[in-house]
Amino acid sequence: MTTTAARTRARSSWRVIDIIIASVLGVATGLIFWVWNSIGFAWTTAMDALTPGFGGLALGIWLLGGVIGGLVIRKPGAAIFVEVLAAAVSALLGNQWGIETLYHGIAQGIGAELVFAAFAYRRFTLPVAMLAGAGASVGNFLVSLFTSANIAKSLAFNSIYLTCGVISGVILAGLLGHWLVKALAGTGALDRFAAGRKRV
Repeated sequence: MTTTAARTRARSSWRVIDIIIASVLGVATGLIFWVWNSIGFAWTTAMDALTPGFGGLALGIWLLGGVIGGLVIRKPGAAIFVEVLAAAVSALLGNQWGIETLYHGIAQGIGAELVFAAFAYRRFTLPVAMLAGAGASVGNFLVSLFTSANIAKSLAFNSIYLTCGVISGVILAGLLGHWLVKALAGTGALDRFAAGRKRV
């Protein structure tokens, strides 16, 4: 019993290397967010003009941090840490949302984190990554009800936005995030992590 508890603690405890790599991932993802801010915003505006709510299809890139953080670090808090740090970098570099970016980062990170927690931080397959992307999207949807005043919009808009956001989260955050981690592992950069030693 004591041995099992010790192993569980060791598996969930963060090492210095975990903090360093999570920080690097957060900053790198934040730079991706910053580049995507203009592209994604233009895409959202154009898609919403076509059909209100379709803008959610652009959401996935902003959800990458939580998925990648969870897949690489594989410990409690990793998805939230990387997503929030990425959001902070995006906000500090300057974007059109300011402090609201952090609110979204927290909600999106929690959404992804809950999925990894549901699998007890033991499964990091493609389906789990895609579910984490969907979870991050749901987190974004909930916070957007208030930060973007979506709660005042129609049920049709919110239904379409949630559906499109989940699809985007599954593909652009889950599928793409899983592929990026595999590609990074292939370079040997993740050899000190389980993600670099076994198939994710």
